[in-house]
Amino acid sequence: MDIIEIVTDLIDEDTDQPRYQFDEEALQELMKSIDEIGLLSPIKVRTTGNGRYKIIYGNRRYKASKMLGRPTIPCIVSTVTDEMEIYLEQIAENLTREGFSPIEEAEAFNKLLNDPKFRSSTKFLSGKLGKPESYIKNKCELLKFGNAVKKLIVSGTEIKKDKLTEDQLLPLKDLPIEHRDPLALIVARDELPVSDVKKIAKLFKDKTISDSTKDKLLFKTGSGLIETWSTHEQNKAERAKPAPEPKASAPKAEKQAVQEQPEKQDAIEAHKGNQQASPAASIELVLQQLASSLPAHRPLSTEMLQSVETIQAGEQARFIQGVESLIDQLEKHLAEWKMVRERASSKAASTAE
Repeated sequence: MDIIEIVTDLIDEDTDQPRYQFDEEALQELMKSIDEIGLLSPIKVRTTGNGRYKIIYGNRRYKASKMLGRPTIPCIVSTVTDEMEIYLEQIAENLTREGFSPIEEAEAFNKLLNDPKFRSSTKFLSGKLGKPESYIKNKCELLKFGNAVKKLIVSGTEIKKDKLTEDQLLPLKDLPIEHRDPLALIVARDELPVSDVKKIAKLFKDKTISDSTKDKLLFKTGSGLIETWSTHEQNKAERAKPAPEPKASAPKAEKQAVQEQPEKQDAIEAHKGNQQASPAASIELVLQQLASSLPAHRPLSTEMLQSVETIQAGEQARFIQGVESLIDQLEKHLAEWKMVRERASSKAASTAE
């Protein structure tokens, strides 16, 4: 593999290559390294005619060398002309380099899978790049998110404020876009762990919760969403508990009396029927059933109250409208509870008479 010095001005960047994001600080460090000890690795180029060359890989090294004013740069000249092979080589090289972002990977894979020029399969890419098919599919899932979310995606698994890892995002990927992106931004802002993101995703996938209620939940903080998930799960568990078995309607002595006195059987059966038609429910059971219709009260935290002050001016009207809707729901609950009290009071009054 021959390495030759090529005049820097005869080399053109490949604007169609997979990697296009370059960290300015990292580029400055590379320039300093090249200035002090020279370029340790050559770049790879191909001929394009008229005595010029186009970069296959090594754009950062080329940029740094050109900014330093170096007249030539060491290059490996490739004879490959197949566009698919060149693009695959560019991806494979960047996968070994630091700074190749998840979104750049995702866009490169998506291009190979869907661009009419390539039309590859996931299985083919997996074999060529040595990556599992699931790895390629998960990367492409990141493209479901909007640009505001994509800008926050970083490599690795470390959770940082206003940044997002792939593991944080993937639980949200199948939600509707109107919930997916706002939730992703909440996850980034509040630095939520992956376990919490999975709980929130489960909450928003629950078909028993209306879309309008889910829309209102987007005004909550990350911790508020987790509290809502916890309350919702507790309520579901309560509703799933089996009802207590009713007590026997006729004692043993009554059954014996029926056998001994056939003439009283009709009267006793009628009495039993009345008992089954309107059984006396226990106070504890009725109160438990009523309480299960409402989540347990939790005072608003200082953090939640302070978050109200961070809402942007243009969003305040929509926020107030959402709060009004929540208050309306609470007032409906209150009206129902007052009705329960009035019915109980009316029953007590009629019994006293």
